[in-house]
Amino acid sequence: MTTKIGEHRGVTIQPGATLFPARLDRAEQEQLLADLRAAIAEAPLFRPEMPKTGKPFSVRMTNLGPLGWVSDRLGGYRYQPTHPTTGQPWPKMPRLLLDLWAEVCAYPGPPEACLVNFYEPSAKMGLHQDRDEADFAAPILSVSLGDSCRFRLGGADRSDPTRSFELNSGDVVVLAGPSRLAFHGVDRILAGTSRLLPEGGRVNLTLRRVTGMG
Repeated sequence: MTTKIGEHRGVTIQPGATLFPARLDRAEQEQLLADLRAAIAEAPLFRPEMPKTGKPFSVRMTNLGPLGWVSDRLGGYRYQPTHPTTGQPWPKMPRLLLDLWAEVCAYPGPPEACLVNFYEPSAKMGLHQDRDEADFAAPILSVSLGDSCRFRLGGADRSDPTRSFELNSGDVVVLAGPSRLAFHGVDRILAGTSRLLPEGGRVNLTLRRVTGMG
């Protein structure tokens, strides 16, 4: 099933999960990448740690917006208003991302956090749920830049069947409604499939509403 928002058509992957293929054109991708490079100069990439074990993630990350997601051995998964290394507030989200949220997300409030994950060619992300937020009525919006990846999507229970599909540079995915708490992850990066990042790799931007509207 396809959904049309403005001039862009989305493909329903499963109930509540919509893919907008090539939603961002090359010029928009380059502009967003330039915005990200400026933000990373202000809020450098860091490597989160698993709670309790302290095992480092295979991705490096930073955040944009009023709140940022962090994880370490002692504090666990959480949102906070400052960078864990610099202690400074996170950079603002680019207008392009805020406009995209307003266009494709049926939610009355703006996003409060944008996770910026950088995947090197060997990096991956295991199946997980995004459930550190207060209001699950707010969708998750994901933007892909750089090399393609094999993205895996399941259901609300870890044991539910999963399917995998390719996400390419400029693709946008929205997880809402029955797919808001779907388990998802990145099986692998398809190195060399994009020239957007001269150094290779993939950047994933995940916009979230952290607090409720009440």
